[in-house]
Amino acid sequence: MSKRLKDILFGVDIMAVVGSIDQTISAITFDSRKCIEGSLYIAQKGTQVDGHDFIEAAIKNGAKTVVCEEMPQHTADGICCIQVKASPAALGFMAANFYDQPSKKLQLVGVTGTNGKTTTVTLLHDLFTQLGIKVGLISTVVNRIGEEEVASTHTTPDAVQLNELLVKMHQSACTHVFMEVSSHAVVQHRVTGLNFKGGVFTNISHDHLDFHKTFKAYIHAKQGFFNLLPTEAFALSNKDDKNGAIMLQNSEAKKYFYGIKTLADFKTKVIESDFEGLSLQIDGVDFWTPLIGRFNAYNITAVYATATLLGQDKLAVLTALSSIKGVSGRFQHIKLNGISGIVDYAHTPDALENVLKTIKNIRTGNEQVITVIGCGGDRDRSKRPLMAAIACKLSDRILLTSDNPRTESPETIIEEMKVGVEVNDRRKVLSIVDRREAIRTAAGLAQIKDILLVAGKGHETYQEINGERSHFDDMEELTKALNEN
Repeated sequence: MSKRLKDILFGVDIMAVVGSIDQTISAITFDSRKCIEGSLYIAQKGTQVDGHDFIEAAIKNGAKTVVCEEMPQHTADGICCIQVKASPAALGFMAANFYDQPSKKLQLVGVTGTNGKTTTVTLLHDLFTQLGIKVGLISTVVNRIGEEEVASTHTTPDAVQLNELLVKMHQSACTHVFMEVSSHAVVQHRVTGLNFKGGVFTNISHDHLDFHKTFKAYIHAKQGFFNLLPTEAFALSNKDDKNGAIMLQNSEAKKYFYGIKTLADFKTKVIESDFEGLSLQIDGVDFWTPLIGRFNAYNITAVYATATLLGQDKLAVLTALSSIKGVSGRFQHIKLNGISGIVDYAHTPDALENVLKTIKNIRTGNEQVITVIGCGGDRDRSKRPLMAAIACKLSDRILLTSDNPRTESPETIIEEMKVGVEVNDRRKVLSIVDRREAIRTAAGLAQIKDILLVAGKGHETYQEINGERSHFDDMEELTKALNEN
């Protein structure tokens, strides 16, 4: 496809132009290696490399237009250089314009928060599919166009990939799209230029401080998503979260709240919770779901509220939701040889505490809770002792092990986790670097009726060590270990 340069600059904060903008663009990219004849190249400053250093390479590969924050000293004749205030934001607007604003042709809903994003968008996808509506899904686990799977590499794709994906969804007759919106995506302008029908806030707790540096900055990043919403959109927030109202305070969208503990526009009451599922009362209607745990009561309520705000019949929504199962790697439960095994993605202090408190509320008290937990490398180090402390507080036995150590030493990560272990808890903590061996050991320690939680990786089917990924599936390993027990 091709587009006039004049038409794709709409919304961009332009500071200076050298050359003519009266030309046709054949492609748009921020990777100089992907430039073809007639491309527009956006130079972005990254954490590792600066795209401005590759302007000459982009032109050599066929770029005829360069968008940058710093004008190059010399360019060849016929090259148009456009200086902008912020290249990532410019990319967001230009990508949307280049692909003819696909988000405006869809009912696009973004879900943000520390925990529950994947479950919420996946449940929305499955719900609307059951209601006979073709939908798109953009998530950490997988992207879907209807039932067709498309590989997922980031929680939120870059602006070009995102608009390409939305075009495909529209062309495939999708009418609704549900997507996770990470804090990184907001700060890096991956969702800039998109037109959202609605936004959903799940909760916020300690995470990604390696990137955002402070919790205040992390909150501000999440809040930035709701500030993007237009006045005709809806903004739905968890009223029980202490930052739920703060998220929406500057948003121009129509504001709604859901909750369990407090009065809200969409109110849920937990009647009963066990390993079979949840018995709830939502807006006065009795409802049962096979999803487990109080945190899933919040996810279900957010999904119900979102569907209602999108015009779906309340009873039809609840009927369809009652038959939808959980998401892979999110409190995924099996029972083998009398032992309950749970795999969960919990990789933040709050998520781990939620999972272990759910187990505490369901257990009878006569069984052990054994937790296998690690922390990822090259990520927020400050949460490591917190994770260990929570595991110790709410478990009878703890095995500290590797998660995805990436380029860090797994032994060092475990030692940093141990800082959170109090003296009186040391007797119940084992450290086993090899994750497979840690899971097998935990299964060997488990007796009939015990509960074994393997936390941190959830749906992931790999382990990353020193930059190399090898197959590793917590549920596979747990199943194998329990069968051998």
